[in-house]
Parts: sequence; structure tokens; C-alpha cells
Amino acid sequence: MRAEIVSVGTELLLGQIIDTNAAYLAQRLAEIGIDVYFKQTVGDNSTRVEEAVRLALSRADVVLMTGGLGPTEDDLTVASVAAALGVDLTHDEAVATHIRRFFENRGRTPPQTVFKQALLPRGARVIPNPRGTAPGIHLEYRGRVIFIMPGVPYEMKGMMEGYVLAALRDRAGLAVIRSRIMRVTGEGESAVEVRIKDLLQQTVPTIAPYAKLGEVHLRLTAKGPPDDVAAALTRGEAQVRERLGELLYGVDEQTLEEVVAGLLTSQKRTVAVAESCTGGLLSQRLTTVPGSSEFFVEGVVAYSNESKSRDVGVPPDLIVSHGAVSAEVAEAMAAGIRERAGADVGLGVTGIAGPAGGTPEKPVGLVFIALADSGGPLHRRLMFGSEAGREGIRFLAAQAALNLLRLHLLRA
Repeated sequence: MRAEIVSVGTELLLGQIIDTNAAYLAQRLAEIGIDVYFKQTVGDNSTRVEEAVRLALSRADVVLMTGGLGPTEDDLTVASVAAALGVDLTHDEAVATHIRRFFENRGRTPPQTVFKQALLPRGARVIPNPRGTAPGIHLEYRGRVIFIMPGVPYEMKGMMEGYVLAALRDRAGLAVIRSRIMRVTGEGESAVEVRIKDLLQQTVPTIAPYAKLGEVHLRLTAKGPPDDVAAALTRGEAQVRERLGELLYGVDEQTLEEVVAGLLTSQKRTVAVAESCTGGLLSQRLTTVPGSSEFFVEGVVAYSNESKSRDVGVPPDLIVSHGAVSAEVAEAMAAGIRERAGADVGLGVTGIAGPAGGTPEKPVGLVFIALADSGGPLHRRLMFGSEAGREGIRFLAAQAALNLLRLHLLRA
């Protein structure tokens, strides 16, 4: 069964409101095995809404619409749908009674304009709306089904959960659509794709890569009976793990900092951080995890050369001879913060986030990260490029430092 989502509202086209309704509807439809092939967004214009409805009906079995059900002149959805289907509007006294009671229960008198919401396309079924005055509408048309719901998310979700999903389950049968996200860091999208290129051709489950800042997400998706889908996703995850190994750090909503926190906690190890170009971002990400006091000892933002020496213990002559952005200084920062804090592991980050400050020898985007433990320090030289921008470079540096710590803990 194919579905299409039509969101109505000029404010959506202007970018004044983000269309969270469409994302919610797509997720709920996937849960019951209904494929969403298209989404449309159309402004408050009767002609264009009619065109959108006709287009949706030409290629979908189910059309879900949100927005434009209010009492004002620009709320045109119901009349436009009726025009697209060639039916007239009729007054529904039950809806009018609901509107009167809704206002009376709040000690208010309904304005006459609100009763516009009691005009429904002939043959429509009412979807109850205990959360507002505008009723939802259920229409059958030449083998297609149309559900029209308010744009207010609270009201729309009430209708989906209380009426629409049950009606659609009866049509869709027992199939479901499920996805699993495999999270990868340490390699770019192209390098990851090379490792799994043949898997991208399979259909059960499908596997699709998506580039994110500092990582790659692989979306595994399967459709069918719930047990078959679960088995397909488990099989697909095993295939991905076999190909990617340590590049794969998490599944679904897991963040890199959560994974690192879990490793530190399970190994009963602690970490301290000295960071320059990341400006505290690395410490912030680690301490976002609940219970971080168990493993995070201390974080120092040693931005100036003086701070690197005074607060972290980097020898001044090391900065003079190698520069603040160097492998030697990064390692000294990691070792110094480890000793100062009495932590099991120290991390050091120094680099040039830009947009100024770069040279031909040390351009914007150059970052050194280092890790020190009882076995001594090690470092990585990374070049992110100026096109990532200041905030992008800072994020990528923190991501690389977290991943260095993750891999170190896995191999410990």
C-alpha cells in the first residue's frame, strides 16, 4: 500500500514553521508497513491545494493531509478537497454540537466563524477531536482513502493514535517496515561504501549510506511480517559488522560519547582532558552522559600558550621549538593533564580552527590529538580542511579525540 503526505500551510513554505507533522506521519506509517513514496507541501491557496490532492490521488492508495482546518479565511483544505473530488459541503450538526460544548466547557461563547468547521464533504466520516474544535475527516474515493487532520501536532497525533492507525492497519495487514541505523566513524562515506559495495545491492534488508558530520550512518530497512523483519535486520547488522569491524561504533540512537562512557565505566577507568582549539567541546560531550562523574576527572581549556604551560605543564621551550599546534605539544598536553588530574587516561587537542591563523606549513583545519596512559603518549595528525568552517573543525576534532579514546579502550 502506497501513501502520500500533503502538508498545507504557507508558513511551511516560508520556513517559519518546520514540518514535524510529516516526519511523524511517515514514521507511524512505516510501523504498520505502509510505504510513503511522496510528500507534498502546498500553501494556503485553493487552486494549488486542489492540484496537490489530485496529484496525490493519481499515485497513492492513501493520502494523509494536515493543516488548513481552522475557522479563518485562509483555512481552505476542506473546501479544496471537496472541489477536487467534485462533491459539495454539508453541515454536520454533531460537529457543531461538539464545537458549542468545547467552548461552553471553557466558559466561552463560540464566534460564528468557528462553525465553518462543521462543513464537511458529502459522504465524509468524522474523526473525533477531543483536543480541539476542528474535526478530522475520513473520505473514501474510487478505492482510495483520504484522512484530513489539523496542523496542530497535539490534535493531529490524537487522531492518528485514536482513529487513523487502526483504520489503516485493517487495510495494510500484518506487514511492518523497520529500520536500524549503524553508526560509523573514522572513515568517510566513500571509503565505507567500498567495503560494503556489494551489500548495497541486496534488498532484504536494504542498506543505504548517509554522510553526517564526522561519521557515516548506514540505514538498514526491511518490510514484511514482524518476525521476518527482525531476522533480516539482525542478518544485515551481522554483515555490516563483519565488513566494518572497529569502524562501527554504535546502533540507532547511540552517540559516540555514550559508547566511550560505557567503555570507561565497564573498565573502571578515568579520563582527563586538555583542549585548545575545541574550546571545551570535548569535555562538554563527555559530561553530557549521565553518570559522567564516575569516569570524567577534569577538563582544562588551555587556549593560550601561557595556559598550556601554567595549567597543563607543557614546557615553554617545547612550544617555542615546535609551535603550539604540533604533535609534541599535543602529547605534552595529554600527559600533563593525566598527571595533574591523576586520571588513567589523558587526552590533548590542539589545532587551527580558523578562519584566520593558518600558514602554508600549518593551514586552517590542521589538528593534533594525543592520548597518554601508563604506556606513554601517542598522537594523530589530522587535516580537516578550511571548508569545514570553524565550528565544523571543532566538532570533527572532538569526534576524532573521542574515537581515539574508544579504539584505545577497545584494544586495552
